Amino acid sequence: MTVCVAVKVHDCIVFAADSASTLTTTNEAGEQSVLNVYNNADKVFNLHRELPLVAMTAGMGHIGGRSISSLAKELRVRLTKGDIAVNSKDYTVSDVVKHAHGFLKDAYEAPESKVNANDYLEFWIGGYGSTNEHGEIWKLVILAGQLKEPLQLNKETDAQCIYWGGQGSAISRLLLGVDSDFIQAMMDEGVQQELSELMYEKATSRLETPLLSATMPVIDVIRLAEFLVETTKGYFSFAFGSDIVGGATDLATVTKYEGFKWIKRKHFYPRSLNRGDNDHVR
Repeated sequence: MTVCVAVKVHDCIVFAADSASTLTTTNEAGEQSVLNVYNNADKVFNLHRELPLVAMTAGMGHIGGRSISSLAKELRVRLTKGDIAVNSKDYTVSDVVKHAHGFLKDAYEAPESKVNANDYLEFWIGGYGSTNEHGEIWKLVILAGQLKEPLQLNKETDAQCIYWGGQGSAISRLLLGVDSDFIQAMMDEGVQQELSELMYEKATSRLETPLLSATMPVIDVIRLAEFLVETTKGYFSFAFGSDIVGGATDLATVTKYEGFKWIKRKHFYPRSLNRGDNDHVR
């Protein structure tokens, strides 16, 4: 399982995620159980070697016989110097998202991918186009065996935002006062769905805790994104059940002028023995 966080202000976009990867099995009754939790999955990615583009993922960890991490790295190579390479002097984030959508569609619809109706994937893309003053955030979703059309969550003209994916209940309760389970809880008590949804909207609008300002400095945005991931990790470390959010927090930022920068990331090799190699995701 996963928690991933995207934060945008005037000066930057920050993506952050945990490292937990949950291995599950399904019995004949369709009930899932956890076999193991690995705490070293890669979920945040540099999407281009030269451009301010970042990606992250939540949901299923593999398509066919390949990890989402492996697919993201291939996508980066192809966007940088392959058959779908973008013109670094003239491109939009929408162009990149369309290429990513086509790439994931080909991978997901390949015979070896074994499409399942329960498949769920979020692939987030954030960054700046060649003429953007401010960033954009998009999301690609695989749901019920289909790759949906790209969804733009945040436009260039939108000053600020916080989005989260995966296991977001802790963040929802912290920032909004309640999470979306509130709707079902009301319906279980006999409240009609339409009214339950309205009550949820009213509750979140009244209970929301404002933590973000569009003028927040980059370092503080980084601190906020990391705080939200770490809070979720702490929540699940005490919640009954498997510890499905955990491991190291990987965190990266993109700005218009500095481009993509890693802030925190794990390495699968001893850096002291690989001094000439500063980038394990190459």
